[in-house]
Amino acid sequence: METIERIRCLIVGSGPAGFTAAIYAARANLSPVLYEGIQPGGQLTTTTDIENFPGYPEGVSGTEMMEQLRRQAQRFGTDIRNGIVTQSDFSHTPYRLTIDGEKTVEADALIIATGASAKYLGLPDETKYAGQGVSACATCDGFFYRKKRVAVVGGGDTACEEAVYLSHLASKVYMIVRKDYLRASKIMQERVMQSQNIEVLFETQTVGLFGENGVEGAHLVKHKGTDREEYIDIAIDGFFLAIGHTPNTKAFPDIATDEAGYIVTDGRTTATNIAGVFAAGDVADPLYRQAVTAAASGCRAAIDAEKYLLEKGL
Repeated sequence: METIERIRCLIVGSGPAGFTAAIYAARANLSPVLYEGIQPGGQLTTTTDIENFPGYPEGVSGTEMMEQLRRQAQRFGTDIRNGIVTQSDFSHTPYRLTIDGEKTVEADALIIATGASAKYLGLPDETKYAGQGVSACATCDGFFYRKKRVAVVGGGDTACEEAVYLSHLASKVYMIVRKDYLRASKIMQERVMQSQNIEVLFETQTVGLFGENGVEGAHLVKHKGTDREEYIDIAIDGFFLAIGHTPNTKAFPDIATDEAGYIVTDGRTTATNIAGVFAAGDVADPLYRQAVTAAASGCRAAIDAEKYLLEKGL
């Protein structure tokens, strides 16, 4: 019979939340083991330059910053491994987790920092122009589009917020909205309508993107499937998706989430509905979704895990 490895503090995810949790947990002698998950380095590895993280006055590439965080976590003794948690059993302690569908480990404390994946339209061009004009985060990348023309896809609060944010930077903002109305709250709709440089294209869908060295425009279809169907092109430098995020919680069905799928924490701490299981970063944050807030919550999760293990004498 195989002996199951027992881990004192297991961290799942390798974005700013996961690595910061690992730095704090390692320095507290919790012997953390971190599994990198689906996207080693997290969402930041898909952005080009990060200019809003404190301590990098010249900016830093997402990949470089995550590599530095990784080295810092390793320096204090974090055991970093490749692998994805595919199943979890919280029915008894220590908790059992399955890695890559085959290996089982046991954890006294668990920090879930698996992040959230941006929803895309599913166009091949989104992949083609990733990091070259296609973005799922206006507050991360909007700065690069000062005085340029951009488009935001979506009609909810997030899309309106991103369009208004971009309207202060870009010369022109198109909102590409599938329906003939905005789903956003009244106040957000008003802000959009009051912005001089935002143009809302209702009943419009994106068919593709074009450009030589990055996005230069979008192919759109208006009134698709009706007798008024019309194909148009718009000139843009940036294409922002604001159709939501999907928190990566599939492997943890027993953890309580809100209606959008984000892990619910108790508010004051990072504790979830399962004792000894903590959540940090975008998987539990529908509101801010920034590298700096993710890192901060990783710190909190590690301190919460340390306190829990001390109290339990583990």
